[in-house]
Amino acid sequence: MDTPAIIIKGLGKKYSGSDSFALHDLSLQVMPGEVYGFLGPNGAGKTTTIRLLLNFIQPTEGSAQILGKDIVKDSVAIKKSVGYLAGDIALYSKMTSRLFLEYMAELQHPKNKKNALELASRFDVNLNMKIRELSKGNRQKIGIIQAFAAEPDILILDEPTAGLDPLKQEEFFKLIAESKRRGASVFFSSHNLAEVQKICDRVGFIREGKLIAEQTIADVAAVAARTFDITFVDEAPKSELRSVPGAKVESGSGHHVTVHVKGELSPLFRVLAKHKVASINQREVSLENEFLHFYRGDGK
Repeated sequence: MDTPAIIIKGLGKKYSGSDSFALHDLSLQVMPGEVYGFLGPNGAGKTTTIRLLLNFIQPTEGSAQILGKDIVKDSVAIKKSVGYLAGDIALYSKMTSRLFLEYMAELQHPKNKKNALELASRFDVNLNMKIRELSKGNRQKIGIIQAFAAEPDILILDEPTAGLDPLKQEEFFKLIAESKRRGASVFFSSHNLAEVQKICDRVGFIREGKLIAEQTIADVAAVAARTFDITFVDEAPKSELRSVPGAKVESGSGHHVTVHVKGELSPLFRVLAKHKVASINQREVSLENEFLHFYRGDGK
């Protein structure tokens, strides 16, 4: 069995002058080639966790390892293998983007020296402009390029798609998939529930400094409501559909209904088998409502 790329044991942080922990007793693991989404409302402890992993701040309790190295004792060695993107990204404003990426390449030597240029082309970045002249979205692109350019074994990303337009978000998703295929581990915080559903293997939910749940995306999807748009040849049998366990029926026209079903689908199909169905379409499963349980505090 593969050794976890990231191991966190009882990690916590209490800031000076505070009576409470910003992060308390966090324990989790991220496997090689796994994309792990770290979710929670503002102030939940996501950025504190990331800063601890990079040894920008020191833990009050617990420990963590990245690629078998201690985050405090071996922080310099760890940084050689980590691609990092800050949530409050701050770049050298007087540099051109090209000079900045060349400078970063000297700190973390890329396997392919042309990789940064190829990424700049994919993200439509003008490398000759000074960073201070770039929009927030273009500065975010430069941050993404520098994090991925060296093809690191570990990627730690804080709100990576903030400021990106939808097309560039899709390009970022492709980049994550490529990194996963080569075996890199990705640990990232996010508020974007759609992107988490799209690219994560597993998610952890943090609230008030504590990890409250961990689930695979497949497990979350398994308990989410499936939605069907159904058109009947005759009048829709709404009363029968409402009797299906776990079903919620939205009225449409006389012949059309939308049915949301949690749990077994066979009772729904038994009802449909008794009637003439003109068409049935299943919508893509959205996990947003499932995720929001944890944000609101009514999750398990």
